[in-house]
Amino acid sequence: MGMTMTQKILAAHAGLDKVEAGQLIMANLDLVLGNDITSPVAIKEFEKIGVEEVFDKSKVAIVPDHFTPNKDIKSAEQCKFIREFARDREIENYFEIGEMGIEHALIPEKGLVVSGDVVIGADSHTCTYGALGAFSTGVGSTDMAAGMASGQAWFKVPEAIKIVLTGSLPKWVSGKDVILHIIGMIGVDGALYQSMEYTGPGVASLSMDDRFTIANMAIEAGAKNGIFEVDNKTVAYMKEHSTREYTIYKADEDADYSRVIEIDLSTLRPTVAFPHLPDNTRTIDEVGDVPIDQVVIGSCTNGRIEDLRAAAEILKGRKVHKGIRTIIFPATQKIYLQAMKEGLLEIFIEAGAAVSTPTCGPCLGGHMGILAAGERAVATTNRNFVGRMGHPESEVYLASPAVAAASAVSGRISSPEEVVK
Repeated sequence: MGMTMTQKILAAHAGLDKVEAGQLIMANLDLVLGNDITSPVAIKEFEKIGVEEVFDKSKVAIVPDHFTPNKDIKSAEQCKFIREFARDREIENYFEIGEMGIEHALIPEKGLVVSGDVVIGADSHTCTYGALGAFSTGVGSTDMAAGMASGQAWFKVPEAIKIVLTGSLPKWVSGKDVILHIIGMIGVDGALYQSMEYTGPGVASLSMDDRFTIANMAIEAGAKNGIFEVDNKTVAYMKEHSTREYTIYKADEDADYSRVIEIDLSTLRPTVAFPHLPDNTRTIDEVGDVPIDQVVIGSCTNGRIEDLRAAAEILKGRKVHKGIRTIIFPATQKIYLQAMKEGLLEIFIEAGAAVSTPTCGPCLGGHMGILAAGERAVATTNRNFVGRMGHPESEVYLASPAVAAASAVSGRISSPEEVVK
């Protein structure tokens, strides 16, 4: 029996000719990642190990992005703690205010991940980098500490789900709609500790931003990782952003999968996840009348330049509905600057939206967009659990940037087609 993409990457990093689902291995790491919430715990555990230096100063990245710019004294102290650690250990990839971004948009942009890598991060959405054909997965702070010290991590080799994509996306349908459709189909535990492996002719029609979004939310289906077959778009992205050598792994023809799912992208509609789970999905045609109080466009899921362009196409020449708080977060400084050059920020501000420096902010109920009791938000973020963005009696509806922008204009969850006529 052959191996999947993920299994081949893990075998290579474990120094083995072959691995099988369920096998326990120790694999070498290409990058260890942490943020301002998880790194302080990891650093304390690292210090307990008793080593003085990290395994490789160029293969550890720390990005304070969740509660930054610092929202209070506690978050300021956390950032000070990790800032001093990064300085003392000469961590090369420490990115803070002014050069920072939301970690899962910033890391690929900086060229720190390429195809064939093994990456762990003390953040569940580390699975984003599977868009580049890498194996990347979220871990706990203790595993981050061990990874920083040893350059290795242990894994149970996951079995895989093969997702075959055909066709191409219609207007106003994006990668966010694809992954919400899949999660709605298989459930939040439908890929539990499995690899979601994307292949098929439809992959070529997806932009890299679409792929980052789809891989980012693999964890919302319970997956260990999501990964895309590498094609010319992937290679072009890596050559633009990185000077590192990459390795392309393609699944064997006889690779074993737990199931195969086929999706015709041309049949998909804009999709919304209702409270309080990402698999509680409905197409835009099934939503009904849902008034809202707030719209958030951004996050590690949908704060990239294509996301901002989609929102701007709808908001241009229109106004945010009276009383709807609309907050837009470009995911990195580079994206912010690009949006500025293209005139997108001007469109947002003239429409009545607020534009923020890169931060995770409201996604996890951190700051800059907390919901009060009874309030509803449409968000391009990745989770809509009870209390995720504030009060436990608030509600979060997950959607694409196009649906979010259309909803900001109408004051209720709306299709872009309704607003742009």
